[in-house]
Amino acid sequence: MIASWEQSLRKIEKSNVKSLLAETYTEAALSVTITTLTDVLAFFIGTWTAFPSVRSFCLYTGTAFVFCYVYTMTFFGAVLVLNHKREQGNRHWLTCTRVDVGKDQAESSCLYNACCIGSCSRQPSQPEGEHPMSIFFKKYYGPFVTNKWVKLLMVLLYGAYLGGSIYGCTQIREGIDLRNLASDDSYVIPYYDDDEKYFSTYGPRVMVVITESVDYWNESVRLGIESCAQNLENISYVDKNYSESWLRVYTELAKNVSININNKTDFLNGLTTLFEFVPSFEWDINRTQDEIEASRFFIQTVNVTSAVDEKNLVNQLREAAKQCSIPLQVYHAAFIYYDQYLVIVQNTVQNVVVAAGAMLVVSLLLIPNPLCCLWVTFAIASVIVGVAGFMTFWNVNLDSISMINLVICIGFSVDFSAHISYAFVTSGESSANKRAIEALSLLGYPVLQGAVSTILGVVVLAAANTYIFRTFFKIMFLVILFGALHGLVFIPVFLTFFGNFGRSPNTKCKKLELEKL
Repeated sequence: MIASWEQSLRKIEKSNVKSLLAETYTEAALSVTITTLTDVLAFFIGTWTAFPSVRSFCLYTGTAFVFCYVYTMTFFGAVLVLNHKREQGNRHWLTCTRVDVGKDQAESSCLYNACCIGSCSRQPSQPEGEHPMSIFFKKYYGPFVTNKWVKLLMVLLYGAYLGGSIYGCTQIREGIDLRNLASDDSYVIPYYDDDEKYFSTYGPRVMVVITESVDYWNESVRLGIESCAQNLENISYVDKNYSESWLRVYTELAKNVSININNKTDFLNGLTTLFEFVPSFEWDINRTQDEIEASRFFIQTVNVTSAVDEKNLVNQLREAAKQCSIPLQVYHAAFIYYDQYLVIVQNTVQNVVVAAGAMLVVSLLLIPNPLCCLWVTFAIASVIVGVAGFMTFWNVNLDSISMINLVICIGFSVDFSAHISYAFVTSGESSANKRAIEALSLLGYPVLQGAVSTILGVVVLAAANTYIFRTFFKIMFLVILFGALHGLVFIPVFLTFFGNFGRSPNTKCKKLELEKL
């Protein structure tokens, strides 16, 4: 918006505020609408995920983008006009009071110019000039990247980027380390360190719950429970030597003390004797006066050392419990974390594919060139692959936390390439190289400014003592870095290869006629 406003000041009489603002919205509104709509779609598509935390984040952020868009299209335009009137009236930027100085004093006072017209290098009587960075992109950077040998170098550089990203995607790790949910100075960290050091052979001690009331005094029921327990113990991740079952102990105890466990009354009364021998078993039986409503026993897992092992463990235990004739449920507190491994890849791929498709549809509707729409979608996919691949090299696992940031990646990655692509296809220059240079001169600096300001905004999180914030910084840094790299380097170069696709030879003439009208 600000870049378009500055461009309008060089074209239109400064006193004609309505025309200035109209020209600003003509240049910027569609581009802002494209990026906002794609951002909102990306985040709202993210609400389809199975993870409540991701749904909440995406709903909140998507709604925030809607309010930001309304603010930009309404209030921010009014602020630009008010600030312009302040500059025209020689009013101070902070107090808004008029600063009365003579003409000679104004032209020689850098402080006055900085406080009242926003530029130390421009005098009130001088026309609005191009920003030095815009001149840099127009005269130096644009011609540099459109040089044929530099283009070849950029293609090779992109090939190296894509190859490294794809390799990283094949090496990506799933799962969240529970110690990462605590701050670095928490006592939880040394606890998990010691647990891994001394007890890494042993996995979670899983509770097996008989969820309904069954006739434990019926021998066939007891045999069925034992058969189910043995099926669970035969899983490769379970060590049957460390199983703990009150029913097994009770059966052996009944033989020694002559309790008739085939009779309901004797079975229930004999539990008192069991509790005298092993008091802790009283916590494993939920009984009323005449029946046992539920009970549990424990199995010990071993050699669960990776996210793949944790995923396989949960699947095998649940499958064995499902096939049992007795109503069983397996549970451990860590299963809430293991469950995400079952759907994290599927949900991530689903969100990325659907969002990328939505971006393509929006781009086709709003950008007047099919090939550029494909390039915008290509940029989104390319940035996502890059971020996912380089996550591996930066020791970031694929979990619900990084999944949130990948949804952000979908939204932010479209911003840079969409602005540059739209400026390219609306340019009236005759050759693809010239259109790329014009697009970079108009939007190169705003894109670079947006990327740098965003990185500066999140760089403080790099020093956070919490894994969640550091992960947010890492992925945001990768998103902005790769997004800006595509917008300022790869996309302008690739557009020059196919820049005349779908363009009429009279495009420039038509644009000049429209400008005259």
